[in-house]
Amino acid sequence: MRALTSIVVAVLASSWCAAAAAQSPLPLQKIRLPDGFAIEVAARVPNARAMAWGAEGTLFVGSTNGLVHAVTFPREGQPVVRAIARGLRDPAGVAFRDGALYVSAVNRILRYDGIEKRLDDPPSPVVVSDRFPTDGHHGRKFIAFGPDGKLYVPVGAPCNVCAPDPDRYANIGRMNPDGSGYEIVARGVRNSVGFDWHPRTKELWFTDNGRDWMGDDQPPCELNRATRAGQHFGFPYCHGGTIADPQFGSQRACSEFVAPAQNLGPHVAPLGMRFYTGTQFPAAYRDQVFIAEQGSWNRSTKIGYRVTLVRLDGNGRAVNYETFAEGWLDGGSFWGRPADVLVAPDGSLLVSDDYAGAIYRIRYAR
Repeated sequence: MRALTSIVVAVLASSWCAAAAAQSPLPLQKIRLPDGFAIEVAARVPNARAMAWGAEGTLFVGSTNGLVHAVTFPREGQPVVRAIARGLRDPAGVAFRDGALYVSAVNRILRYDGIEKRLDDPPSPVVVSDRFPTDGHHGRKFIAFGPDGKLYVPVGAPCNVCAPDPDRYANIGRMNPDGSGYEIVARGVRNSVGFDWHPRTKELWFTDNGRDWMGDDQPPCELNRATRAGQHFGFPYCHGGTIADPQFGSQRACSEFVAPAQNLGPHVAPLGMRFYTGTQFPAAYRDQVFIAEQGSWNRSTKIGYRVTLVRLDGNGRAVNYETFAEGWLDGGSFWGRPADVLVAPDGSLLVSDDYAGAIYRIRYAR
């Protein structure tokens, strides 16, 4: 495994240098990063959403335009981007396990077996599960395998705010890789489009998008921490740990629910999040949380469109929320929208951008 990782790192480094050297129309000079960090375009992938690494160094990328892409990084030359699935319904989420690629397509979870050996001739998908709702509202699903070997699948609320069937909506569930043994592990989750597990405690952390139409500055979006299965995180009764919903808040008190580990900006639309598990960045970034904030759509002054950092203390408690990378929002307009973050084998951080159609690489250059 160490030998394979070394090969992958070497290939990625060579390919990314070539990609960075190519002329890009994207105005990366506008991106502001902490001192010592640099950003470059790793690959151009249309409508790039969630990302997952294959065992042989293939980067799989979901989308909301029906396509799933595989990006390979040859030792020399530009990255090769292949469409390995077409015609799917919002295949935003991708996950990899035991040689197979898992893809979310709203109500279905699909599996592509032996995919890295068949990138030029992809196999027909196997339907792992079709148990999920067909609603398009919050129907896109980030998926990932947890440390327990189970596939975690969120189901968003089919509305801005409502009280839907709690066994069908506004939750995060998990199941065995073959689709059996489904159970709900978190409730009261309006719409999570990103989650990860703490490298040491193995606790599930996830982003959640706050409701709309309560004004510019409330409620906050959230970063949540699940310390055990079955906890309730407030939706639709309570937002941000303390704000009672105007319609449903009288039914249950905020004190009944798990408060966010960290409140994020209002309407910033947090999507993908990952713990930084690499060693390329300085030690102060290790085991810290990076979040892709896609950006507000219904706020009078736009915010988000950035990558943020939530710092944790030695006990795993969130103690600070700060901007790490910004500049996709330029004045009142934007030219990019971060959608996911992923640690690369060499320790750099990848950022997908579904608006600009790009995968960026952020590395510590000093």
